[in-house]
Amino acid sequence: MMEMVLLKTMKLNIVSTSSFLGNLTTIGRVTGKDRTVELRLVLYNGKFYASRRTADGDWFKNILGNPFVIIEVNGEKINGCAEIVKDNKLSRKISELKYSDSRREENRVMMEITPL
Repeated sequence: MMEMVLLKTMKLNIVSTSSFLGNLTTIGRVTGKDRTVELRLVLYNGKFYASRRTADGDWFKNILGNPFVIIEVNGEKINGCAEIVKDNKLSRKISELKYSDSRREENRVMMEITPL
């Protein structure tokens, strides 16, 4: 089962408004077991963002069932609570930060992860 990770400081060595690879751990909606995937994430205004072209990915569906997640970046683990981004302007901004190619123009489903 996912364990809560207590952090006193976040020393991620990443720049805000940057795109980077990290691990996202969710709770499996069917099994109840930890599920970890490597994703390209964005850090923007103190929150993390993960996106997909469609909402059919397992990690996305798992978050809909249980919003508590752990993000791991550069060996640092951060507890978070995720919710769907409904603000189209914010979604476009995150896509622009995440991609430098034509994918930045695609409509994407997006999760905002607030560190706890």
